Amino acid sequence: MKLAVVTAGLTQPSSTRLLADRLAEAAVRRLAGHEPDVRVIELRELAGDVANAFVTGFPNARLRAALDAVTGADGLVAVTPIFSGSYSGLFKSFFDVLDNTALTGKPVLIAATGGTARHSLALEHALRPLFAYLRAVVVPTAVYAAAEDWGGGQDAFTDGLGERVERAAGELAGLLTHRAPAAADAGEEVVPFEEQLAALRPKR
Repeated sequence: MKLAVVTAGLTQPSSTRLLADRLAEAAVRRLAGHEPDVRVIELRELAGDVANAFVTGFPNARLRAALDAVTGADGLVAVTPIFSGSYSGLFKSFFDVLDNTALTGKPVLIAATGGTARHSLALEHALRPLFAYLRAVVVPTAVYAAAEDWGGGQDAFTDGLGERVERAAGELAGLLTHRAPAAADAGEEVVPFEEQLAALRPKR
């Protein structure tokens, strides 16, 4: 099993990379016994390559290897910083270079970081529609980490960052192993993948 992690943090160290690592580690724990091969793709290191691909129309060898890692993965964790209420330009540019059918049916966990909790809705109005357009299967729980989330617990009304990370990772692992996340821990009946996809579609 292969898991690709795309992170668009611009600094080093980066809170975006930190969140990506936490999500990947949680997913690996949930996939115990499957020994997933995790490939982390730092878009900061590919910024020039992505820009050149737009100009020339062809990705170079380094960018092609990153694109192949994403398309060849069984699942994807995609994490971006939020700027001006949406994903970063580098994040969007990378997925613009990707063939628009490459993620069809692929389970994707989306996550983001930002300086204020007010940007959290960007996950729903920007990232989720992006991956829906790319025909990916986005897990129900999206994870947003504001500056105050790091090291914080939970209040009476809101799960803490750790709880959100574990829930999202469980949902991703459930799709990757073709079983519902709740059943994965409880040893309950396996749910067919087609039924899981139907459950994620909006009810009319």
